[in-house]
Amino acid sequence: MRSPSFPGFWVERTPVHEAAQRGESLQLQQLIESGACVNQVTVDSITPLHAASLQGQARCVQLLLAAGAQVDARNIDGSTPLCDACASGSIECVKLLLSYGAKVNPPLYTASPLHEACMSGSSECVRLLIDVGANLEAHDCHFGTPLHVACAREHLDCVKVLLNAGANVNAAKLHETALHHAAKVKNVDLIEMLIEFGGNIYARDNRGKKPSDYTWSSSAPAKCLEYYEKTPLTLSQLCRVSLRKATGVRGLEKIAKLNIPPRLIDYLSYN
Repeated sequence: MRSPSFPGFWVERTPVHEAAQRGESLQLQQLIESGACVNQVTVDSITPLHAASLQGQARCVQLLLAAGAQVDARNIDGSTPLCDACASGSIECVKLLLSYGAKVNPPLYTASPLHEACMSGSSECVRLLIDVGANLEAHDCHFGTPLHVACAREHLDCVKVLLNAGANVNAAKLHETALHHAAKVKNVDLIEMLIEFGGNIYARDNRGKKPSDYTWSSSAPAKCLEYYEKTPLTLSQLCRVSLRKATGVRGLEKIAKLNIPPRLIDYLSYN
């Protein structure tokens, strides 16, 4: 247990934690003005800023940050307030934390802020994080990449944002690709989107199974994968995959700066 002389020594949940979590901004402001510590941590290292961020309490997040709350404090799981704000899907909280210098790529062994945004299904948060430099290939030992997470949770809008930004469609977690996840959740729209970006329908996971091996015979996902196994890629698919490989730059905004004709850039995007 930390020494009581440390400014953020362990305590039970304080009135500051409670006010922050409940969004009671007036009470929180009064507590801060009366000298309450905004960086006290509970036994699981939760700060008031974590509590407010996880509940999407933007006004309380603002008050805490202005009062000196540690923007990149970590809880017992290693998560920062930015991770929690992304988990809540609160774009307002995410913007506030970033404006106070929150690290978009904190050195974590757990899920990154981008993973959390993909779990919550907030494509707006995903887009913002990518705009400020989030690592598209951040890897979590349990979840894989953010693309794996978005596919496993069937958040198609998040998948689309990730792929258009340049996420590696064939990134593997124990040899398991996003397409394996799409097959497991039996989502045809997701399967088609991944294949449009060059998803390898023949990739085998650590059990030696292809995505199609996780579908029921004659089901819509099985028929979809069977179709793509027998049908050559379309011109738009070939252009998208080939240009990304040729340029070595996957993000559409970066590709646009290479003076490639607009019509070819259109082939790269997925609408």
